[in-house]
Amino acid sequence: MKLRHTALLAACVILLLTGCASGRHGSAHSPETGNGSWFPAHKTVSRKLSDPGIKSAMQLCQFFMANRPDANKSEVRKLALLYRNEAAAEGINSDCAFIQMCLETGFLTFGNLVTEDMHNYCGLGAIDEEHPGESFETMQLGVRAHIQHLHAYATPEGTPLKNECIDRRYKYVRPRGKAPTIYDLSGTWAADTGYGDKLDGLLSRLEEY
Repeated sequence: MKLRHTALLAACVILLLTGCASGRHGSAHSPETGNGSWFPAHKTVSRKLSDPGIKSAMQLCQFFMANRPDANKSEVRKLALLYRNEAAAEGINSDCAFIQMCLETGFLTFGNLVTEDMHNYCGLGAIDEEHPGESFETMQLGVRAHIQHLHAYATPEGTPLKNECIDRRYKYVRPRGKAPTIYDLSGTWAADTGYGDKLDGLLSRLEEY
């Protein structure tokens, strides 16, 4: 009887250790994802510009601060929340928009034609020294203009904006809806043929948060 109890105990220990190992590698089922892993799997961020973003303002802020620790965290948090809200209002992917802002501004270091006080987060109208780009009075208006410009690229003709159009270059996007995904922004939004791949790389890093 004692031998049988010892064997049963040993079997339980083996099963427990096996479960721990499989849990570490994400092969067991997770309460969050339905596949039972002890550690929740990272969710894939959509590359489609008209899909809803899945990252919270806090997660966007954490990603940003990990890439630029010296940034003003409260300002970054405010900016992330604006991207979440403005994108939701117009049916645009807040994850893609926020990542594009990070790429275009060098994580808010700017340094080219556009300066911080312009609240221009995507290089709108920035061509040369005589045309340094659009300026907006507030952070919110700058984010709104960015979202609206993405709206012109991502949605077909006849899809209305919810807010009053403040993007003065919105009407110049032709044809409407020519960039439904981040990859389609290569050679359209930016001349750089690798532009979409750069955004994709940043989104892959964002998925870790």
